[in-house]
Amino acid sequence: MSSKPKKQTYSVCFCCRRRFKLGVSEAPPEIKELYHRYSDEGGIMTASHLRSFLIEVQKEEKITEEETQAIIDGHKHLSIFHRKGLNLESFFKFLFGDTNPPLLPSTGVHQDMSLPLSHYYIFTGHNSYLTGNQLSSDCSDAPIIKALQRGVRVIELDIWPNDSKDDVDVLHGMTLTTPVALIKCLMSIKEYAFVASEYPVVITLEDHLTPDLQAKVAQMVTQTFGDILFCPTSETLKEFPSPDSLKKRIIISTKPPKEYLEAKEEKEKEESQKGKPLGDEEAWGKEVPSLRGGTIADYKQNSGIDEDDLKEEEDSDEASRQNTSDDYRRLIAIHAGKPKGGIVECLKVEPDKVRRLSLSESQLEKAAETYGKEIVRFTQQNILRVYPKGTRITSSNYNPLIGWMHGAQMVAFNMQVLFF
Repeated sequence: MSSKPKKQTYSVCFCCRRRFKLGVSEAPPEIKELYHRYSDEGGIMTASHLRSFLIEVQKEEKITEEETQAIIDGHKHLSIFHRKGLNLESFFKFLFGDTNPPLLPSTGVHQDMSLPLSHYYIFTGHNSYLTGNQLSSDCSDAPIIKALQRGVRVIELDIWPNDSKDDVDVLHGMTLTTPVALIKCLMSIKEYAFVASEYPVVITLEDHLTPDLQAKVAQMVTQTFGDILFCPTSETLKEFPSPDSLKKRIIISTKPPKEYLEAKEEKEKEESQKGKPLGDEEAWGKEVPSLRGGTIADYKQNSGIDEDDLKEEEDSDEASRQNTSDDYRRLIAIHAGKPKGGIVECLKVEPDKVRRLSLSESQLEKAAETYGKEIVRFTQQNILRVYPKGTRITSSNYNPLIGWMHGAQMVAFNMQVLFF
């Protein structure tokens, strides 16, 4: 009796190689025309042809044939059968690649920079000291350094008394953010202010200090920046200086302390005329709850309030504001703040005084619906700063085009998500 043969199984492995070509956009007619104009009879753009294109079309007059050959060598994987030059596909790739940026650093500034500062858009940061979200991230000089290295020209610092009330910290007030010493931020600004650009750096200060600490800030700023600090000879400017005249200068911008008191007195006067008792909430609006004694949820429930609005409307003691350090007052080159009254008063153009006005993104949107022409007229002479609304606690950003369309020079961005 014969036994049954055992069943055997086999595994078979097949190796397949798939060849395919990457799908790329076809070059438009204008690019094809340029390519054929600057290539040889065989349809290849050699190093010599590429150099002619870069000199004649892109105005890169200092480009060498060795440099153009290096460009071709870097694109050989796209034109494997044309090692002596670029084919149409690789030329198209080069035009829109990282090695051919739209603005070459070597080109330098070619615009007229001799006009008043209000004639230019200024790269602006919001809460420049935060490393993450607006409620609980660390405060540090690191994001300030990175912003300056990227060419940011406006740095915002919120300055508060430290825990012992004898020095000055930078932090996002009424939140869980951890502070950083003001002097550390100032030293970093001095070191990195002009690594990316020689044009001026504006430091916008949100001041929550007593007069003695204001005097200390004046001493810190003066000693840190020395001769590069721009201090105007008169208390107010009739016209902003030009970027050319302010090269490698540091400019301080904040609300003149006396305006805090004036704003409060005007509000009290209006309410008293109505015969209504004036409470703190009626005069200054709802207070954002301190997260040091609450939660992030508490803040979100009150997130309709813009924290920058509170900064500008903040209550202040009359005596302390009247006794503000003269040295501190003299540091302010660009005066900020909102005049008495509503948006119409804010947008009034004064013939003998220029200033900076700050509006939240939502305030600007509402104002633009009715007062678009007035905003444009204001920004022709003065500076408008636009900042993210208070609900952007994750450091998100808004559409900057509305601000730019109306001439806003300082459209402030949250840079935290870009750096950390």
